[in-house]
Amino acid sequence: MSLVNVPAPETLISRLSQWRLWVYAALTLLMGALVVEAAHKVMAELSYDQIVAAVRATPLSVLLLSVLATALSYLALTFYDRSALAYAGARLPYPVVAKTAFIAYALSNTIGLGVLTGGAVRLRLYGAAGLEAGLISRAIVFNAVGFTLGIAVVGAAALVWGSATVQAMLGLPADLLKFAGVAVMVAAGVFLGICMRGGEQKVFPGLLLRLPSASIAAQQLLVSAVDVVAAAAALWVLLPSDAVVFPAFVGFFALAIALGVISHVPGGLGVFEAVMLLALGQRVPAEQLAGALVLYRVVYHLLPLALAMTWLAATELRRGVATPVVKAATSLSPLLLSAFTWVVGVALLVSGVTPATQDATDLLVRYMPLPVVEAAHFLGSIVGLALLFVARGMFLRLDASWWAGLVLVLLSLVLCLPKGIAVSEAVLLIVLGTSLVLSRRHFNRKAALFSQAFTWGWLAAVAAVLVALTALLFFVYRDVEYVNQVWWQFEFDGFAPRSLRAMVAVALITLMLALSQLLRRPRTALVRPDPGALDQAERIVRAQGSAGAGLVMMGDKSLMVSDSQRAFIMFGRRGRSWVALYDPVGPAAEWSELVWRFVEQAREAGGRAAFYQVRPDGLPVYLDAGLRVYKLGECALVDLPGFSLEGKRRANLRHGVARAQRENLSFEMLAPGQAESLFADLQAISSAWLSDHNTAEKSFSLGAFRRDYVLRQPIAVVRQGERLVAFATLLCTDQKQEACVDLMRQLPDAPRSAMDFLFAQTLLHFKAEGYQRFNLGMVPLSGMAQHPLAPNWHRLGRLLFNHGENFYNFQGLRGFKEKFDPTWEPRYLACPGGFAPFFILADVAALIAGGLRRVITK
Repeated sequence: MSLVNVPAPETLISRLSQWRLWVYAALTLLMGALVVEAAHKVMAELSYDQIVAAVRATPLSVLLLSVLATALSYLALTFYDRSALAYAGARLPYPVVAKTAFIAYALSNTIGLGVLTGGAVRLRLYGAAGLEAGLISRAIVFNAVGFTLGIAVVGAAALVWGSATVQAMLGLPADLLKFAGVAVMVAAGVFLGICMRGGEQKVFPGLLLRLPSASIAAQQLLVSAVDVVAAAAALWVLLPSDAVVFPAFVGFFALAIALGVISHVPGGLGVFEAVMLLALGQRVPAEQLAGALVLYRVVYHLLPLALAMTWLAATELRRGVATPVVKAATSLSPLLLSAFTWVVGVALLVSGVTPATQDATDLLVRYMPLPVVEAAHFLGSIVGLALLFVARGMFLRLDASWWAGLVLVLLSLVLCLPKGIAVSEAVLLIVLGTSLVLSRRHFNRKAALFSQAFTWGWLAAVAAVLVALTALLFFVYRDVEYVNQVWWQFEFDGFAPRSLRAMVAVALITLMLALSQLLRRPRTALVRPDPGALDQAERIVRAQGSAGAGLVMMGDKSLMVSDSQRAFIMFGRRGRSWVALYDPVGPAAEWSELVWRFVEQAREAGGRAAFYQVRPDGLPVYLDAGLRVYKLGECALVDLPGFSLEGKRRANLRHGVARAQRENLSFEMLAPGQAESLFADLQAISSAWLSDHNTAEKSFSLGAFRRDYVLRQPIAVVRQGERLVAFATLLCTDQKQEACVDLMRQLPDAPRSAMDFLFAQTLLHFKAEGYQRFNLGMVPLSGMAQHPLAPNWHRLGRLLFNHGENFYNFQGLRGFKEKFDPTWEPRYLACPGGFAPFFILADVAALIAGGLRRVITK
């Protein structure tokens, strides 16, 4: 289901959009107030010992019930993806969908940022299964819409069923609560009825609703109900049996989940707990509610993440016979290991500010020297902090991060015993260590751990953890009287002094690392390649199959060459945008390292990295590097072995060639260097073409008419009699996989059939030479999705393609290339999300035109 605007002076959507930021700000303030009030409530009514006692008193049978409910919830989540793919028009085997959905939800439920975590997983795995990125994006959007509607319906049903309990808690009239719930359910029923009619339905002036089928809509609502009810049951069973009736609890649970998602806080941490504490604080003993929330986080969030990571690590043992989807899944190991390493680091830090149990303390007094206990506790907190920074290195696939993580895990395992016989920590560390050992091959980037600048977002996340730990420290030891001497107390039961010392050390180390990043010097300025570098780049280009890479010989782009000297990235920089043209050039095995290096270098310089006009095959590399993909248009590729002038589909082209021959046009292909004597004529054609089109020479993603550049390429020329009337410069490589058009220009008075004739003869020439395909270039904004769930990016592109003839002849360009009956292959922009694509495309236009002023003036 999606909303689409109908032309109107001011639509409902546009009016709502004006208030969106204000609504988000109000919700953020509201949720912040909820968190503060809930935290104050906990600190006023609870003690740490009470929470620990409540957790330890939870029966094993209750925990198993919670695990069973969690399993049912995650099973339902797999059907979210199945129905979303069905709506988007895609079919995949259920095992593939189930594995992908489980990994995606295990990651996004724990870490949050669903588009960047779960979305990246789906793009990677469904892409490996053969789905196009636009199709996957529609499924992701449908999932989000379906979840929103589903949780609203479940919450409404719970409100009706448990209205008496909710009335007692909120003080609102039961009839009003029932009316609100019934209204939502009736609206859902009406929606299902409308879906039976299908198609587009007008629900407001200026607003169309494109609907799924009734069966898919009903399936999605059913899946949502099972998911939410099972997830709620996973927490409800951990509460006292007579605390609150289940229907009312489901209503509050649905509200807490919705607010957690809206907050964009990772996993809704804090927001979810705040809502539940405020809603149930009068019905459930505070210590039991807090203990249940802690256990729920472990069972519903941490356990699935550990299972997903363990499954991927175990898959490494049979990777030799793995399917493409399984191979793509195992390549996600660094992402999950990064998330799990972060979780383990936080767990170690929490352990550093909380006391050991009395039983553990008694054993330590008997068998362990006090200095060893003090050192283990202090070093354990430092190791926890180190893991937060190592986690970023794992995300970047650094070899050093793997070694550092393994060493820190082994060190922590040794420290677990003397710091407090921390069995639960040992289990987490063993899982992490085993996964690291099995995933060794994915950490192949040779770089120092701190060679890459930490982003401000990462440092802010570390700072948020430290703030939360400080609050936890004061909560745990609020009954300890603070005096100066407390810092120097070294006793087995001196938990407060021990935790204070560890916390101060962690804060100081974090501050030093943040300052080192602040004072980090940017790298030297970029320089254009010299003749020697261009010769080396030309050798690399000729040894691979992408003909468009020959644009490197323009010399207007900087180069980043791989360590093996077998591959490179060509890029330009304008403002904060670092824009690489095409995919990396060279063997595919070299791409990943080059992409990572480019992204990191741009980031260190305060810029934003982008890859312009990349092909579908390379998308996983960019997704792994944390970039998002946006469709730019489609590229016309002609299959040369099957190309001819015969057949109904090429009738227009055949007639154009026949007309050209009647007009006395002839064709000739000039090898590189053969056009020296004709250069003056070629230059005259080029100048006349530029003048007739009132434009200037372009660069970056287009060739320019420069003597040294033009003469080193093959040139196709068309004569009328003895006079040159048109030409096209061509790019090709020694591999004979692809030939590509570069410059194509003609005299203003050349016959209209000249270009059709030139291209037809050029394609026949390369077919005779044994080339496999001819690249006619990209048509911007072509092929944007018209599906009901097409992203806004596609809708904007479609609007410009259909009505933007004043800016660019999109449809005319596509119509010309359609004459050659090509295969249309999508091209993408890979870059950060948010507003970055718009800034980057503006900078790309300036790079091509030679400045923003020329973008407007041509």
